[in-house]
Amino acid sequence: MSNESRNNDQPNDPRRREVMLAGAAAMAGIAGAPVAHAAPSTSLGGRLKGVQHFGITVQNMERAFEFYTQVLGGTEIMRDGDFQGDVIHNTLLLAEELEARQRNVNPRVLGVPDLRGGAQRLDVRFVQFDNVVLELLQYRDSAQPQGTGASFAPPHEHTSPAFPKSMHVCFYIRDDVDFNQFIHDLETEAARRGMTNVKANRIVSATSEQERQKTPLDTLTNRITSGKSDGWSLIYAKGPEGEQLEFVQTRGHAKQVFGAASEARRRLVGG
Repeated sequence: MSNESRNNDQPNDPRRREVMLAGAAAMAGIAGAPVAHAAPSTSLGGRLKGVQHFGITVQNMERAFEFYTQVLGGTEIMRDGDFQGDVIHNTLLLAEELEARQRNVNPRVLGVPDLRGGAQRLDVRFVQFDNVVLELLQYRDSAQPQGTGASFAPPHEHTSPAFPKSMHVCFYIRDDVDFNQFIHDLETEAARRGMTNVKANRIVSATSEQERQKTPLDTLTNRITSGKSDGWSLIYAKGPEGEQLEFVQTRGHAKQVFGAASEARRRLVGG
């Protein structure tokens, strides 16, 4: 089917994105609290099957895809693209468009691409990890072919995770992996590929990028050794698109708490 026929057909098919999402493998739910409470089947919670995926809107699809597949080892589920038309525009962007109307400003200044008229298009790729599915999304001008790295808008200037509405993706590191070495190797491999945005925080202060890079290996991991989070290790890092990532390892008490919660949830939902 040609791109032209696909683009003309899409506005008349409101189920297209639903079908696309259904093609991705659903991730297994992971309990986030030590005590699970039954959700009646008639409640909203009782009608859920778990988290399907996390999404990241990227500046450069090829760069992001390389990072999540070749660096972090995810596998591609599917890709689709060239989405445009009235239905997909309204599905994704109606709230922002209405806000622009209420504020009497051009929708573009609020980050609203013109999918309706086809001036911009949306491309997506799904990447599978052991317990999570990532959706990478890129909005691009229609004149820019897929895979060029050209994007509809620049990245957000501010990337602090402290801003409301900020999101992050968290990856488990296996128990038998040296956490500090993993972070070191992650930065090294990303830098080898020219992904200079991939930087991990440290547990000590640094006054320059050079100083951050020279910190000892044992400063790359925040290991919690007391209290309710005993056994939880973590570090925050930026991905190649400036997105916020977290890497964690659970051992000891923390592993028991999350394991018990997961098992309790499994029994409640009959999995």
